[in-house]
Amino acid sequence: MSTTYGPADLAGYITARGIAAELIPMAVETPTVPAAAAALGVEVGQIIKSLLFLVREAPVLVIASGDSAVDRRPIAERFGVGKKQVKLADPDTVLRLTGYLAGGVPPFGHRTMLPVLLDRRVLAWPIVYGGGGDDHTLLRITPQELARATGATWADLAAAANDLPTQPG
Repeated sequence: MSTTYGPADLAGYITARGIAAELIPMAVETPTVPAAAAALGVEVGQIIKSLLFLVREAPVLVIASGDSAVDRRPIAERFGVGKKQVKLADPDTVLRLTGYLAGGVPPFGHRTMLPVLLDRRVLAWPIVYGGGGDDHTLLRITPQELARATGATWADLAAAANDLPTQPG
């Protein structure tokens, strides 16, 4: 495997493809949605997460708002498989297929071309922020440009509140 990608690789991808996005270097680590939101002073929902799922072992990138859990059922239905055949990829698989370490995976610019599903809840925000190639860099982009740059298919992927695991009282 070649070297791990980082913000410089992502910046090159953005420039080469004329993507209207900005990389924001951060003074603190932002490997999680809450950390990124706190560092930027924005709502958790404004942070997008790029999650790599394996559907019958085939990779699919799912982009969702940070304030919602992703429901595997609509992913399974889209690909005509059972829910149990949709699994979150482990960090080694994420690195191998995207080139980026988990915690800094951007929504595009990956080592492997990936089909992308983009949750409609992302449209609630005029600007969203996602992984910028490492845990010290964030990407700033509009949802419309995100959809264009990824070639994503819009989908309803957020878990309903009654589908979320409950915390013991």
